[in-house]
Amino acid sequence: MRPRALVFDLYGEYFRYSGGGAKLGALTELMGLLGVEPATVRVVMTRLRKDGWFDSEKSGREVTYLLNDKSWRLLDDGRSRIFERHFGEWDRTWTQALVDEADAGRQRHKRIVTALTWCGFGNHGESVWFSPHDRRKRLCEMLDGGDDLHVQFLQCTTSGLTADRLIADRCWDLRELDTEYQAFIECFQPQLARYRRGPAGAEALIERMRLIQDYRRYPFRDPDLPEVLLPAGWRGRAAHEVFSEAHELLRVPAEHLVAEITGAEVMSTQPSTDM
Repeated sequence: MRPRALVFDLYGEYFRYSGGGAKLGALTELMGLLGVEPATVRVVMTRLRKDGWFDSEKSGREVTYLLNDKSWRLLDDGRSRIFERHFGEWDRTWTQALVDEADAGRQRHKRIVTALTWCGFGNHGESVWFSPHDRRKRLCEMLDGGDDLHVQFLQCTTSGLTADRLIADRCWDLRELDTEYQAFIECFQPQLARYRRGPAGAEALIERMRLIQDYRRYPFRDPDLPEVLLPAGWRGRAAHEVFSEAHELLRVPAEHLVAEITGAEVMSTQPSTDM
């Protein structure tokens, strides 16, 4: 498990519900349970602060790292994408993003592509991206420093469902993603019986972090297409159900351990997991 990602997972799952701050000592102890050395924790937190993801305050020799506006937005966006997996009725309207690659420059183009991918757009080829969702506002909020001026939006419909399916097949490798969903199910579904028996705190925390890190990569590759565009036997819903059940089963013992180590009551909020 990657240390940087573990930091954000611990803040997203626990510390955000107890004020948004964590003392370095408590964070180091928790990361140690997850196999991360104390020196690595110090280096990672120093870099994250320098990169603007955290603020810090010092009391005596103890440093507390606090979420700021930038990291709060990241956690909110990430939690929404992971837990709120749903697609209502679709009016067959696509949001099309056209990227001005000629004038964007390499670094700007990279930032734009990262934002488009984060928002669930799929690349149709070269500068053309599609999404079945209208996420123009969110994308523009992510793009600053004039990056948004290099993206133009259109909303369009095709000649029919056959054309819609061709767009979906071109923009996303749904068959590969479906195969990976099946692998996730095969890994975690057999563990549900053990999770129901209530693993100890340290085990629950480790398993919950592994679960989150394994599942997080799917929602950011899955555009939440309407059912009419999905391959037959799509496993995305089943994988999400396994994730949701395992995540909740491990919640209480993991929260108790975090509260014991930090000395603060951790109040979590379980969002809707409907798809």
